[in-house]
Amino acid sequence: MKVPHTIVGDRKVFSVSAFNGGIASWLARLPQVWVEGEVTELKRVDAWATVFLTLKDPGGGATLRVTMSRRRFDALALGIADGEKVHVLGRAELYEQKGDLAFRAVTVERIGVGDHLAAIERLKRLLAAEGLFAVERKHPLPAFPRAVGLLTGSDAAARGDVEKALASRFPLARLVVCETRVQGAGAGEGIARGIERIGRHPEVDVLIVARGGGSFEDLLPFSDERVVRAVAGSLVPVVSAVGHEQDTPLCDLAADARASTPTAAVRLVVPDAAELRARMRMVHGRLGRCVRDRVARDRERLEARHRDLGRLPSLAVERRRARLDHAGARLQAVAPAATLRRGYAIVRHGDHPLRDAATVAIGARVEVELATGSLAADVTEVRPEAPAP
Repeated sequence: MKVPHTIVGDRKVFSVSAFNGGIASWLARLPQVWVEGEVTELKRVDAWATVFLTLKDPGGGATLRVTMSRRRFDALALGIADGEKVHVLGRAELYEQKGDLAFRAVTVERIGVGDHLAAIERLKRLLAAEGLFAVERKHPLPAFPRAVGLLTGSDAAARGDVEKALASRFPLARLVVCETRVQGAGAGEGIARGIERIGRHPEVDVLIVARGGGSFEDLLPFSDERVVRAVAGSLVPVVSAVGHEQDTPLCDLAADARASTPTAAVRLVVPDAAELRARMRMVHGRLGRCVRDRVARDRERLEARHRDLGRLPSLAVERRRARLDHAGARLQAVAPAATLRRGYAIVRHGDHPLRDAATVAIGARVEVELATGSLAADVTEVRPEAPAP
């Protein structure tokens, strides 16, 4: 391919576009090759048609910019992440507009650690399908554990961190430690047995599985199927404090809670005694105020009742006096004097009121009592029956 140029004196001069185009053309003739490196700066966005990543040479530090079709990358379903070693098949290409050299990939394969990651990913899907990672399966952590179990490696710094945090935060809880191998051959089986053994301890109410940071290979036992199943089937709640914040072994997914450090795990499983004391003082103060307020209210009610009781006799007398006055008024209304005041008179013959005219003879003397004064009269005529009106 002839690259366009101009002649200036005795020089052959290429424009930048022509130069870049010529390089790109020559690169396109190169065969596809496999390149090995460590994945860094992986960028995959749904809205982008291209996936970008950088391959790094762990030994020399050299880097290579890699691009790949997002559709082809997604079809591989590798789930690769930064830090994995891979083999990438493709060829060099030049982005002519900027003169950037890149490697256009057509496929990616894991190597070394990548094989472990692929196996872990398959196991993860299998256990997830069984429900071992389901949120509804997880158990709440006890509020006041009698004893805290700790599974960790021999002479591990994690043990010292847990002991110190537990002593300062909630010294009432005992620490029951189970030491085992946490890396290398046989570590997975030892960890699983330790979880089962400490879970059967009669006083342990919660278990912390702790291990400090390490390489990917160092943390592999905590993704062992036996360990994950032991965590999921533990008789007591399990808090996983394995590796660093960015590490996610499968035991984290099966555990009832996850902590970034052993110290953080202690903060999850036991309360702060100082905070409890402060809270108790506050509650005690509230209870004291409530009691005092209740006593004050009861005293006010008793005093009011006492005042009411003091008024009861006079009130009773007043009510009875009112009833007597009412009865007296009624009696006064029907008394003879009241009848006399209305214009009537009382006629007596001897000592008895006269009710029947037939009982008196002509010439008899009778007394007539009026509202004011009285009269004496002689009977001149007797009419036994009242005349018709």
